[in-house]
Amino acid sequence: MTSPTTVPDEGRIALDPFVTDLDAESARLRAAGPLAAVELPGGVPVWAVTHHAEARQLLADRRLVKDINVWGAWQRGEIPQDWPLIGLANPGRSMLTVDGEDHRRLRTLVAQALTPRRVELLRGHVTELTNGLLDRLAAHPPEAVVDLKAEFAYPLPMEVISGLMGIDPADHPRLKVLFEKFFSTQTPPTEVFATLVELGEMMAKVVAERRAAPGDDLTSALILASEDGDRLTDEEIVNTLQLMIAAGHETTISLIVNAVVNLSGHPEQLALVRSGAVGWDAVIEETLRWSTPTSHVLIRFATEDVQVGEKTIAAGEALIVSYAAIGRDEQAHGPTAQDFDITRSPNRHIAFGHGPHVCPGSALSRLEAGIALPTLYERFPALDLAVDRTELRNKPVVTQNDLYELPVRLR
Repeated sequence: MTSPTTVPDEGRIALDPFVTDLDAESARLRAAGPLAAVELPGGVPVWAVTHHAEARQLLADRRLVKDINVWGAWQRGEIPQDWPLIGLANPGRSMLTVDGEDHRRLRTLVAQALTPRRVELLRGHVTELTNGLLDRLAAHPPEAVVDLKAEFAYPLPMEVISGLMGIDPADHPRLKVLFEKFFSTQTPPTEVFATLVELGEMMAKVVAERRAAPGDDLTSALILASEDGDRLTDEEIVNTLQLMIAAGHETTISLIVNAVVNLSGHPEQLALVRSGAVGWDAVIEETLRWSTPTSHVLIRFATEDVQVGEKTIAAGEALIVSYAAIGRDEQAHGPTAQDFDITRSPNRHIAFGHGPHVCPGSALSRLEAGIALPTLYERFPALDLAVDRTELRNKPVVTQNDLYELPVRLR
């Protein structure tokens, strides 16, 4: 058996902070086995689960928790407070960072606010926003190069989640800047703490406004939600609000962008879906598997030794979930796992997670993409990339499969 403490630094796979070739990096992680020794940007050693079956197992393993105080490196002071990814590793008390009964309590209260009925009621609003954004795109000259991410894929989910949470649209530009710093590996250490403080202050302002004047929004619902008289604290609401806004727009942006990139590179599959032979839901599910919006999820910590094959996550060590590698695991998806194929059936990916912490916003993300993509191609059936796919640039974000821009010609 190989103990994690015996893995030398040179034996670890260092995740590229600039994400210059995510596919190649993911292949290397898979080849290292279901449990790979990796190094996060900033020189932080962790384990990564890279295969589908083992990921399902570990995501449901109660010995792996979200409490950063279990992390030996954190206890020993080896993780600096200005580490660029600290906001993802230690985002404050919310349903993302607690386990067991505390997690059940918070998730139950949040579920009261984010019900399937509330999500479905957004269908008309999402359709209206989509058509409005496409009307603006249509004002461009037919052969003009347009950044589809900036003008469509970003504003749609940001408008939806902000409206759902009761965020003032005037705050969108500042939120965009702050969340880019929050996720980036390149945020200067001097700005890390200030970014977290400002985000917290913006969320606290929203909570205070909704307490004073409740509305038909999710923040007001979180304030009012209770179970046997138990209510969320302001800290829990603020952290949950920040979590839901971050996850509620970033994932959907990447889902829409990646679907367009995938279809542009596979015109025969675009023809299938446009003919009606295959549904748009299949495009969405295959995009989630093949080019998952979330490349790595940080971090879980072992309360005791956890064996995975011939390797062991020792008590106090950290684990990340490498969804970009997991999505193309041949043991789960067969010999064509490396192919983008919207006819794949079954398609049992875990892009939205598995176990107690499975993403509660997955239905909303699917709803938005399920409206945005067919409407986009109905309005612009000849839409295509304006550059070669190799020219597309990933942002320096190890947790998101996120491009700087998506230049297209609408034609």
